[in-house]
Amino acid sequence: MIRPLFFLLFLFSASASIYAAERYKIDSEHTYSSFEYRHWGLSLQRGRFDKNIGFIELNIPEKTGVINIEIDASSVSTGNDLFNNVMRSDSFFDAQQYPKIIFNSTKFVFDEEKLAQIEGMLTIKDTTRPVTVEVTQFGCRFMLLYLKQACGANGQTKILRSDYKVGRYVPFVSDEITLYFSVEAIKE
Repeated sequence: MIRPLFFLLFLFSASASIYAAERYKIDSEHTYSSFEYRHWGLSLQRGRFDKNIGFIELNIPEKTGVINIEIDASSVSTGNDLFNNVMRSDSFFDAQQYPKIIFNSTKFVFDEEKLAQIEGMLTIKDTTRPVTVEVTQFGCRFMLLYLKQACGANGQTKILRSDYKVGRYVPFVSDEITLYFSVEAIKE
C-alpha cells in the first residue's frame, strides 16, 4: 500500500515540475524602452530609456507568466543633453524624486500558441494605471552565447502623458504617446 502511494506522489510531483514557471533575468544589454510623440504637429519625435532591469517568469505550456521591469527614469535619452536634463527635471519625470518607472504584470494573453498581450500596471511618478501591451514579436531559444535558454519580445501600448503627471506642453506636444518595449531575458 505504501509503495503505490509513494509512486503516486512521485508522479504528481514530477508532473507539477513539468509545468513549473521558468525564471528569466532581463538582459539589460539587449533591453530598452522607448517612446514616440507628436511635436507641435510637425513630426514624430522619439526617446528611449537605456537602463532597464527585472525578471520574467514564464510557463508556456500553461500560458501564464509574470513580468517585472524597472526603468531608470534618469536614463532617458533623446539625443540632446539639454533636453535629457529637462526630461529628468520635475517638469516631466522628476527622476530625482521618482527614480523608477515600473511595469508589473501577472496576466499573459495567448492567441492559441502565440503570446498576444501582456496586461499589467504601469507606474510613472506616483501614479499607477492599467495598460495592455500588444506583443508584436515573441520567441525563445537556446543561446550559444550564454549556454542557456533566452526569450525575447517586442511590444507597444499607448498612454496619455497627463494621466501620469508628465503632460507639460499639451496640446502642443501630444498627450497620447506610444511606448515601445524591446526585451530579452536569460534563464536563471
